Amino acid sequence: MKMPFRLIKPVTVPVLDPDFRPPVLANRAFLAEVDASGAAIPLIIAVERDQQRVSRFESRIFDMAHPRAAANFFYVERILKFLLWQFGGWKVTIHAPLELVRWLQACYSDTGIRAFDAEFWGDQTYEHEMEIIHAPAPEDVPPANDGAGSAVKLDWTGWRIGFDLGASDRKVAVAKDGKLALKADGEPVLSEEYVWDPKPQTDIKWHFDQINWVLKEAEKAVKAIDPQARIEAIGGSSAGVYVDGRVRVASLFRGITPRERFDREAAPIFKEIQKAWGIPLRLENDGDVTALAGAISLGDGAVLGLAMGSSLAGGYVDENRAIKGWMNELAFAPVDYNPRAAVDEWSRDFGVGANYFSQQAVARLIHAAGIEMPDIPEAAFPLRLKRVQELMANGDERARRIYETIGVYFGYSVAHYCSFYNPVRHIEVLGRVVSGEGGRIILDLARDVLNREFPELSGVDFYEPDEREKRHGQAAAAASLPIA
Repeated sequence: MKMPFRLIKPVTVPVLDPDFRPPVLANRAFLAEVDASGAAIPLIIAVERDQQRVSRFESRIFDMAHPRAAANFFYVERILKFLLWQFGGWKVTIHAPLELVRWLQACYSDTGIRAFDAEFWGDQTYEHEMEIIHAPAPEDVPPANDGAGSAVKLDWTGWRIGFDLGASDRKVAVAKDGKLALKADGEPVLSEEYVWDPKPQTDIKWHFDQINWVLKEAEKAVKAIDPQARIEAIGGSSAGVYVDGRVRVASLFRGITPRERFDREAAPIFKEIQKAWGIPLRLENDGDVTALAGAISLGDGAVLGLAMGSSLAGGYVDENRAIKGWMNELAFAPVDYNPRAAVDEWSRDFGVGANYFSQQAVARLIHAAGIEMPDIPEAAFPLRLKRVQELMANGDERARRIYETIGVYFGYSVAHYCSFYNPVRHIEVLGRVVSGEGGRIILDLARDVLNREFPELSGVDFYEPDEREKRHGQAAAAASLPIA
């Protein structure tokens, strides 16, 4: 059956994926057709998350009486999917024809095609059943409101601690007067990584003690310099989904089960740490703090951070170098509209970012490249990436084609991301997938796609942090989070 929504073949075709259909091209073609039809009507979507914070997106679609109105359904479904994983949210208000809203309500029902998303963002993350509400008039859609707590003040004074929690290590840094604290010889007062393995741990006290220990190490480093010094605030970043400082989804606390126990013990752990210290503590997702570290290093805002590691992590800092309080879980936002694209095993949706910009992406393309790895299990993604990197270093053309394919994906997807994140002046890129010669190929091809096909975005800067920033930047940037 012919698809009502028209997919556009890219000018630059990924060598290993000729069926790739970039959303940015299809969306632009759809909107051009809507505009030329004389039958355009507004589409307004407001997504509400915690603390009644609201983000909005405005577009247009065909009037439902138009012969091409069937294309509206695919367009609004993919747009809403992206917005939920960009902003996060449990309550969606939509000004659009009622039949479109009813269809989305069915998609996000318990038996609908987006049941996973409804459960994840509704009950699991925001502790509300997801709601999709029809707004008959534009004025019925709530205005945008990012609320308090999103700003970051970079000119603070005094001693602070910043930390970052990952799956294999805890980073901690001492900061003073708005920057990483340095000794007289120029070395950090403290900026260290401490190994841990939190996933199998079933006692929340173990997690509390392990996190608190690194904070105490930072305090000891400060006291060694100035015994009378006082830690004024603590800022942190961590992998996972956090709402108002409460843990909602995080593999770090995977051992705390069942869900009722997780909500009772794991969810408030950072509130308990703050209570123990008696000073301001602010926690944000690690993608946003990575973008903040980039903004501090660049001395500029409008930074979209993208980390291609075990999955795809995202973060955004606006032109004022403020964190918006969005979720930026771009691993599950659509980047390919081909309905036969790879399906993500967790979210059960097709064409989402994790399968295009991560170790998973490399593993998926290995077979298409004609590379066999019988000695490495299919699910051993880090080892498979390492083998591809070794082949690339030895000049293997099959490995090169993997990186060329990801580079084309990335160029079109950056253009797609810029349709939702505005403004973007810098794309901060990091992660194992973009290391070495393969990473250079990815970024070179992405720049080429932008320069040739999206000239309005040709000025977007691709920024790769140096080793010093990777080591010290994120934890130090986290120290700037508390507004105290």
